[in-house]
Amino acid sequence: MAEALPVLSGQPVRIADLPVLAPDAFAETLAGLVANGARVAALTAAPWPDGRMHLLAVAADAAEGLLRLLACPVGGSYPSLTPAVPQLHWFEREIAESWGITPVAHPWLKPIRFQPAADGRPAAAIGVTDYFRMDGEEVHEVAVGPVHAGVIEPGHFRFQCHGEIVYHLEVSLGYQHRGVERALRGGPGPRTGHYIETLAGDTTVGHASAWARAMESLVDRWASARAMALRGIAAELERLANHIGDLGALAGDVGFLPTLSYCGRIRGDALNMTALICGNRFGRGLVVPGGVAWDVDAALAAQLLKRLDALEADVRGAVELMFRAPSVLSRFEGVGTVTADTAAAIGLVGPAARACGLEVDVRQNFPHGIYRFAYIPICTWPSGDCFARAYVRWLEVQRSIEFLREQLRHLPAGELRREPGALPPDTLVVSLFEGWRGEIAHVVLTDDGGRYRLYKVVDPSFHNWFGLACALRNQQISDFPLCNKSFNLSYCGHDL
Repeated sequence: MAEALPVLSGQPVRIADLPVLAPDAFAETLAGLVANGARVAALTAAPWPDGRMHLLAVAADAAEGLLRLLACPVGGSYPSLTPAVPQLHWFEREIAESWGITPVAHPWLKPIRFQPAADGRPAAAIGVTDYFRMDGEEVHEVAVGPVHAGVIEPGHFRFQCHGEIVYHLEVSLGYQHRGVERALRGGPGPRTGHYIETLAGDTTVGHASAWARAMESLVDRWASARAMALRGIAAELERLANHIGDLGALAGDVGFLPTLSYCGRIRGDALNMTALICGNRFGRGLVVPGGVAWDVDAALAAQLLKRLDALEADVRGAVELMFRAPSVLSRFEGVGTVTADTAAAIGLVGPAARACGLEVDVRQNFPHGIYRFAYIPICTWPSGDCFARAYVRWLEVQRSIEFLREQLRHLPAGELRREPGALPPDTLVVSLFEGWRGEIAHVVLTDDGGRYRLYKVVDPSFHNWFGLACALRNQQISDFPLCNKSFNLSYCGHDL
């Protein structure tokens, strides 16, 4: 088996130094890495300096704390990798759609975003595609969306049912495709930061942190200790707000209104803490390449600590009330189960993976910045059901509060920002960051002028939408709203 190049997350490498394998060796090596416990963080097609297209794979080896990089030249088609590595099926569909490169013998090749391909082929009509079909007596099909009864983003769900039991859920997205990756090419520029912060609006800090780290890595100019601590505070406030909101929403889906009401208000308290730091509840403008744009002085730190104490007391009362209710537990437990083997095979990340017992967390597996010095335990639960996905969130809320309290009490000294400077030519960097939904991957290749030849983003939702489909198998169709909320994936973060 050929060798992949081991690098740290955030370690830049010259494109010329990447191992370029023959297609058979590329497939064998990537399959071997996954068989040995690695997970595919990214697979994309990329224009190479020689003018040819290449496949570029990033395998995350959590046991070693290393990313393993490999590439191979590719023409208009190549043998599909999905039959050997199932977690690649979504990536290969994206490559076919975006670049017009066909993975031959892919088990279910269809668009995921309905966009025009780079080779000039027009986009398919959005939502007009083949769907899985199931035949038999009492078999029926239920179509939901893309317009929903609630105020949520658009997405289409098609259920194949026998009676009330779901045999398969097919998820069709792409209704919010904005072409952000294409817009990023040729950057960085004045709008780059705005594109990054709106990749998924509820993950502003997560994506901005991945971008900032990639830019700093390319020029080997790191943010100060103070700036890294402030980024960590912003990231854990983002996690806190979204996990609290999700716990309330899960309570609402099973009709437990006290926790729904309380958590809706408490989520606002967490968002307001971010607004106190930078003037924006979602952290817009806070994280920038080279550091941060806003500081936390002693008076503000004291105010945030006081608010954090009040938030902790309120959220503990609201969430523990929910977990003590037998009616809630009877709806959470055993519903929407994903086994650890399935989660590993399809490449789940974030709380969805940790709820299956997998110790998948960038903060420990590939630590950077403040997470190299501040230990946050990985929170897992083995059952893989809606209860596990809710309970892991609650455990993480408590760990984030502990982290925030420690950092606010002991902020290190240091300047807020160091101007990063111009990017080097023909260089690759992969930046991982643990957003509140899970692993965020930014893959950046520069051209001979130090501009973005390729800017590839893998939001955690890209890994996890198929996990929702697996969770619905052999469940009653009435369990879909609860299962869907237990994953709470991003439509726009997927559609990009």
